Parts: sequence; structure tokens; C-alpha cells
Amino acid sequence: MMMNQIIEFATNHWEMVAVFLAVLATLIFSETKGGPQGLTPSAATNLMNTEDAVILDIRPEKEFKTGFITGAMNIPATKIKSSLTKLEKHKNDPIIVVCKSGIHSGPSSKELKKAGFSKVFKLQGGIAEWQSSNLPLVKK
Repeated sequence: MMMNQIIEFATNHWEMVAVFLAVLATLIFSETKGGPQGLTPSAATNLMNTEDAVILDIRPEKEFKTGFITGAMNIPATKIKSSLTKLEKHKNDPIIVVCKSGIHSGPSSKELKKAGFSKVFKLQGGIAEWQSSNLPLVKK
């Protein structure tokens, strides 16, 4: 009886069922594609303090110099692939990828994962979120 009602609903509302299935497939795909985990500024600070996480700032050098997280390493996103040897010693360390607003850190994080880095994270909201959380920046 219940199965008949489900079939009837699906037949009468096929557009809604199609949208539901598309959303479900998108959610499943996004969870299984192995993208980097996002960290809030407080979670990033905790990882820095407890596991000596490496901060990898991927902003251009000029932007980096306007303010960066203490101890951050600057390798612009455009140079990640060619700079993997600089990061090799941190292959098993937690690495937190930081950009301006959290949008550009995803592709660079995925590139690191593809290269065999095991613990790659991205800072949610980037430096902008870090600053709005009243966390300090070093300026050169």
C-alpha cells in the first residue's frame, strides 16, 4: 500500500522528484570527492598550536606582505605545482591553505592532496575571516 502511494506521488510530481534526486546526487558526490576539509579560524589556531600545522598562504607576494598569519609560508597559487619540492618535508604534517577569502584555497588544496600530502585543510573565509575573528596578522 505504501509503495503504491510513493509511486503515485513520484508520477504526479516527477519534477520535484527529479530535483530531489539531483540535489541528493550532488550532496553524495561532494562528500565523496575527497575535497579538503575547511577549518574555522579558531579550529585552525587549535591545529597550529597542537599539531604545529604549516600555514601555506597562496596569495600573491604583494598581497601577502600586507598582512599574514605568523609563520606562514608564501607560495602563490600559480606556483603551487612548481613549488611542491619546497613543501616535501611537510608531506605528513597538517597544512592549512590560506587565500584572501577562502574561495581560491580549494583548488590549491586539491593539488596538494593529489601530490600525496596527507593532511590538507583550507581556512574557511581566508584572511578576511581571520581578521574578522580579531586574530593577529604580521605585516612586512
